[in-house]
Amino acid sequence: MSQAGLNRIWAQAILQTLTLSGVKHICIAPGSRSTPLSLEALELAQRSELTVHTHFDERGLGFLALGIAKATQDPVAVIVTSGTAVANLLPSVAESGLTGEKLILLTSDRPESLVGVGANQAIVQKGIFSSHVRKSVELPSPSRNIGQEAPQELIQALTKVNHALAYQHTVSGSLHINCPYPEPLYIQSEQEKRQYQSDLTQALDEQSHYLELAKLYPSYNVPELTSGTQQNIVNQLPHMKGVILIGKMPLSEAQKVSQWAKTLGWPIFADPQSGVSSQWAHFDLWLQQLAYFDQLLQADCILQFGARFVSKRIGQFIKQAVSNHHCHYWVFEPNISVFNPDRLPQQRTVAKIQDCITMLENALPQWVDMKAVSTQAGWADHLQQAAEIVEQAAFDIRQDTSLTECQLALNLFQLRSQIPEVELFIGNSLIVRLADMLSALECTNVYTNRGASGIDGLVATATGVQRSKNMPLLTLLGDTSLLYDLNSLALLTQVSQPHVVLVTNNDGGAIFDLLPVPAEQKQYLYQMPHGYQFEHAAHQFKLDYTAPNTWSALLATIQEYLINFERGDIHSALLIEVITPPEQASQQIKAILSNMTELLNTTEQAGKSHAL
Repeated sequence: MSQAGLNRIWAQAILQTLTLSGVKHICIAPGSRSTPLSLEALELAQRSELTVHTHFDERGLGFLALGIAKATQDPVAVIVTSGTAVANLLPSVAESGLTGEKLILLTSDRPESLVGVGANQAIVQKGIFSSHVRKSVELPSPSRNIGQEAPQELIQALTKVNHALAYQHTVSGSLHINCPYPEPLYIQSEQEKRQYQSDLTQALDEQSHYLELAKLYPSYNVPELTSGTQQNIVNQLPHMKGVILIGKMPLSEAQKVSQWAKTLGWPIFADPQSGVSSQWAHFDLWLQQLAYFDQLLQADCILQFGARFVSKRIGQFIKQAVSNHHCHYWVFEPNISVFNPDRLPQQRTVAKIQDCITMLENALPQWVDMKAVSTQAGWADHLQQAAEIVEQAAFDIRQDTSLTECQLALNLFQLRSQIPEVELFIGNSLIVRLADMLSALECTNVYTNRGASGIDGLVATATGVQRSKNMPLLTLLGDTSLLYDLNSLALLTQVSQPHVVLVTNNDGGAIFDLLPVPAEQKQYLYQMPHGYQFEHAAHQFKLDYTAPNTWSALLATIQEYLINFERGDIHSALLIEVITPPEQASQQIKAILSNMTELLNTTEQAGKSHAL
């Protein structure tokens, strides 16, 4: 018996099973113990449409896979060697556990006999991802009972894998398959594999009926009314003052929600992750004005499509409206996770967003035009002036000759429009909050990591998004985020489409300027200024680099990059560094809020004078 050959046959069987379940991308980090899986993945890619991606950093590799899964909505496999290589996948796995991307973690392991006895690179990998994965499968080491005609060990292993894949298909999130391989790991001839070829064929044939296994699991994806309360809400829609919230979702679904919402005549609040906006934009800023906040509390129904809102003000509004004003609250979201941090009375439909809209439309067949028959259509149209006041209050910042973070956010749609067919990846911390407050995106595919909302792995995730979509990409992130994922710039040395990475460098964690952290410890424990800039890092990874200090220079830099990329003179990403003083963004936000108060007072005084 050849253990190396048996290892390879088991690896081949597992990988072929994954491709039958929809895996089209496999991400691989280097390692010896993972040799059976890595070599079989490469061979499978050579004879199929499977795409293999590699990266030397397992943490970045996990986020690369996350980005691919995020953009394709397909399961993505990850292959790593044993030991701490496995532990480095935890950040991306935690994110997928909250946002529902389907990662399949193929972690190579030492045989069980080598765990806990001091063997090199042997850690306890069983249960290492805890509740962050939907399911864990502990496979035995590849073996073959010579006395049996059928390869029962392999058949049983694949049965476990298929059951886990079917469960993942139903609930999304990550799946962990731990694969312990005994030595030797390297075959000396193809004959070592060929002697088990009939085992492979027989085991896969035995699994053919499992391709439909997902149908055996109860589906959460049922767009239907499930209670009398929901039916009552639907019946009363034309007579209620309501609010439509559009959270994180694909652009096509957000556009569907926006189109349907307009038929109700209710205000629409769209998170930047949706890629759409409305005439009630900049709500995170104007809801800080008590007069506007109180007017919105007249709502007696909130329909929320999608989750993971950036704005804290939206959460505060929902809590007060539902708790103190008995507002109906109904969430439509395909992810089975709970989205109710304040434990409010809530209706819930777990289904695809587009199916939810169809359900609501079908529940109201007698109203062709809801807005025409509604007694409350346009009830909050006057709040559209709030968005206009924000624009006026920020006018000087938008026109500033010096390039600032707030100016970038205010002009984000214009910046995006400079790159044909570009999609957008927005990092965490300060930049996503500025986009939420000041940007108004339209018709843009937007990607984020807003589950755990960490600053790790953002470059790698963005790279995964671009590789799967093969589209130009604009990535926005902060300086600490880039420092955290600096290794992943290696993924951008060669890109098939233009990729602009715009890093705002305010020398540390400027997000803490917006939070009530202790003033005396703010710099030392929170901001942690570093004094670094990224020109040499860009050169290290063979990226183009520039540091413009005006808006016009920024646009010119991007246009020059695009021209050179189109000509084939450049094959890497462009790293743009916008260097700003610490605390500038928070000071400008405060200035905008102050200007808004003055404008509101002026408007109020003008109204009183007109009345007299």
